[in-house]
Amino acid sequence: MSKRDYYEVLEVEKNATPEEIKKAYRKKAIQFHPDKNPGDSSAEDKFKEAAEAYEVLSDANKKARYDQFGHAGLSGAAGGGYGGGMSMDDIFSSFGDIFGDAFGGGFGSFFGGGSSSGRKRVNKGTNLRVTVKLTLDEIANGTTKKIKLKKYVACDACKGTGEKDGSSSKTCPTCNGRGTQTRVVNTMLGQMQTSTTCSTCGGEGKIISEKCTKCYGEGVVSGEELVELKIPAGVSEGVQLSVSGKGNAARRGGINGDLLVLIKEVEHDDFQRDGNDLIYNLFISIPDAVTGAHVEVQTLQSKVRIKIDAGTQSGKILRLRGKGLPSIEGYGKGDLLVRINVFIPSSISRDDKKLLEQMRASDNFDPRNKKHTSIFDKFKGYFS
Repeated sequence: MSKRDYYEVLEVEKNATPEEIKKAYRKKAIQFHPDKNPGDSSAEDKFKEAAEAYEVLSDANKKARYDQFGHAGLSGAAGGGYGGGMSMDDIFSSFGDIFGDAFGGGFGSFFGGGSSSGRKRVNKGTNLRVTVKLTLDEIANGTTKKIKLKKYVACDACKGTGEKDGSSSKTCPTCNGRGTQTRVVNTMLGQMQTSTTCSTCGGEGKIISEKCTKCYGEGVVSGEELVELKIPAGVSEGVQLSVSGKGNAARRGGINGDLLVLIKEVEHDDFQRDGNDLIYNLFISIPDAVTGAHVEVQTLQSKVRIKIDAGTQSGKILRLRGKGLPSIEGYGKGDLLVRINVFIPSSISRDDKKLLEQMRASDNFDPRNKKHTSIFDKFKGYFS
């Protein structure tokens, strides 16, 4: 079967720059990678075909011979295909070691390959998640909560080392304490050296000969911890706070996980929250709405006295600046929005009914009176 033109394989022009060739190769490699196309032999063939094309077109000498003589110009030359003993593993390793930086990093890890950093592996404990319920008063002022967590803690018998007597470990003979193993692989550009996590010690660089009898060498046991959480003022429903190092302890003296705290608000009897603003429904009597009055309004901090103007309509909103909730970023406070509701009794006495009949007879209480037109025009504007 004849080979396809390498420029056609990568879908680039003959005058393409090295950077354009790299980009085209990366696109093809990701498209036809076996992990994305499991069991698809056709995709695997295209994956190898793209790698072969890139091997040639990324090398100035091979590219020059190919441009002049085509595939025939590569006969007997090093490379030019994967028949020379290169396996898929070798290809994956070369992606991480050779092309990672050229492709902006991370390309090797995409394929599950790439070299290790060469450092010992540090165990990391898992994160814990808790939900904390807060009242509006606690949100307004900030608060401290103490919660008891069931979690993995460092073993007190071995101090988290996993060793029976604190010194029953030895340097891993396979990696000599480095935590990594080095191997040499064949790549498109010759032999390359790669590092992988040591298979004997799991990257820790040591082996425990006698394990702790309490934690069985893990370095952690089930336990409890009383954690004090400082909640800042201004948090809101759904906010997630992170407390570093208060999650599960790590195996054999690693880094503890974090505690993730999800905030849940307890519904308030009097206030509704709208961002940093609070909404308060104030009910006033018909006489107060008609003649005006001074009434007390409860805020989160204290009671304040506000003025109700004569002729106040139901639905009017009065804004009390700075009487809402603080911003979590520390930039001022929201407002308290007092929504006026004129209270209508469901039942009245005989005397009250006589007063209302007199009011009905008065032009002042007739909504069709022309002198009230300005009020109704204002309400129309709300719905226009």
